[in-house]
Amino acid sequence: MAAFSLFSPAHIAPKPNLHFIKASTSDLPKTSPLQPSPSTQPQQPPLKPHHNIREEARLHNAATNSTNHPRFTAKYVPFTAISDPSSSDESYSLDEIVYRSQSGSLLDVHHDMSALKHFDGAYWRNLFDSRIGKTTWPFGSGVWSKKEWVLPEIDDDDIISAFEGNSNLFWAERYGKQFLGMNDLWVKHCGISHTGSFKDLGMTVLVSQVNRLRKMNKPLVGVGCASTGDTSAALSAYCAAAGIPSIVFLPANRISMAQLVQPIANGAFVLSIDTDFDGCMQLIREVTAELPIYLANSLNSLRLEGQKTAAVEIVQQFDWEVPDWVIVPGGNLGNIYAFYKGFSMCKELGLVDRIPRLVCAQAANANPLYLYFKCGWKEFNPVKANTTFASAIQIGDPVSIDRAVHALKNSNGIVEEATEEELMDAMAQADSTGMFTCPHTGVALTALIKLRKSGVIGPTDKTVVVSTAHGLKFTQSKIDYHSKDIKDMACRFANAPVQVKADFGSVMDVLKKYLLSKAH
Repeated sequence: MAAFSLFSPAHIAPKPNLHFIKASTSDLPKTSPLQPSPSTQPQQPPLKPHHNIREEARLHNAATNSTNHPRFTAKYVPFTAISDPSSSDESYSLDEIVYRSQSGSLLDVHHDMSALKHFDGAYWRNLFDSRIGKTTWPFGSGVWSKKEWVLPEIDDDDIISAFEGNSNLFWAERYGKQFLGMNDLWVKHCGISHTGSFKDLGMTVLVSQVNRLRKMNKPLVGVGCASTGDTSAALSAYCAAAGIPSIVFLPANRISMAQLVQPIANGAFVLSIDTDFDGCMQLIREVTAELPIYLANSLNSLRLEGQKTAAVEIVQQFDWEVPDWVIVPGGNLGNIYAFYKGFSMCKELGLVDRIPRLVCAQAANANPLYLYFKCGWKEFNPVKANTTFASAIQIGDPVSIDRAVHALKNSNGIVEEATEEELMDAMAQADSTGMFTCPHTGVALTALIKLRKSGVIGPTDKTVVVSTAHGLKFTQSKIDYHSKDIKDMACRFANAPVQVKADFGSVMDVLKKYLLSKAH
């Protein structure tokens, strides 16, 4: 492929150096003073020094420090400056421990887009494609394969990664055709990840930056979060990999046992607190203001830099074609903004020519964004979140409300909601076609069902539903559903085991009846 223009037509962008440079073996002695001369023994191939992938990254970086690539940078700016850059010149280094602007608004990670634009869209597409499926450190990760767009200044040696990302984007053929009359429905299964949820994408970035800060002797003893389950699992795993203490605030008796056991197994210091997520969030914010604990919740904008790479992956997996719709479950609402940011960067840097329409799907029992949308964005009011099977989005006062509104307004987006019965039925229907979805995916699928029935989403629209966690984290809800053991719920698609006597005739009678029902 032809080289791509840089600062001017006379300057050619260097081809991406995609392979690490091995240490030279030319200086290794072929024999020792105590060995016979080469003429008296068979010639052996020279031994090559063995390097692990981190060491190879060091060698590569040392060899390429003098290249003429523009220096990519990023910094914190007030979120309000995203839509109106003239409103503030306030900014902070990513090496500062800061979570809000001077006025109290959220922060956003702002990249030097002028430096990134020195390379055209074709360059970035080819570079990102060249890193897929490799074990080259750190580019084997779906997040760090986009490092220049995430944390461009971090040293590769400071990165803590489980090679997260690169998650499955699969064609939901039978579900789309049978239940929705769609032929181009896809599910981005972010739950197929290291700890079983999309939270890994953001946590690798945050913990890597904390690792860097601790090496710079910043006053940080550990990292803490409030969680409804998945955030704590991701935080504890990545902190364990880095050898950094993790502290987790969990709402007592409000998360699944599978979610609770993950931070415990990874050695986190877990506090089970008699409150809901919003109460845990308030406490962790107060605690991190007083103690040397780094705040890991999505109030911290670093995590969103990793989460946005899922959007880049979607268009990459479609061979850089943009879908018509992307549906994302929403609770604390950082993820819908992260997807918007990823798609927007792809468009601004020339990888694609448009962005998809976004849909944020909320549980009806925790739906402040939905209510805000339905009143025409006139007034936002937090709600008291009621219990929902989609426990990770059981949040009534979302931190990232302003981010979500910005994303939806700028993508011609929509907000929908799902009742408990709707989300559980949708989950069961999806499972019956070969998936194994979480309740949060059931919320997103319900939004799709409603928009499909109303004609907003057409039968041929290329649509992606984002599945945020693995169904294995929520087996109890599935057991209760298929046992018809949920109060005031019909469980229309329950598939309970059939009790049969242990004799041939009884088994044959049951099987004949079953096969006859399937023959029509």
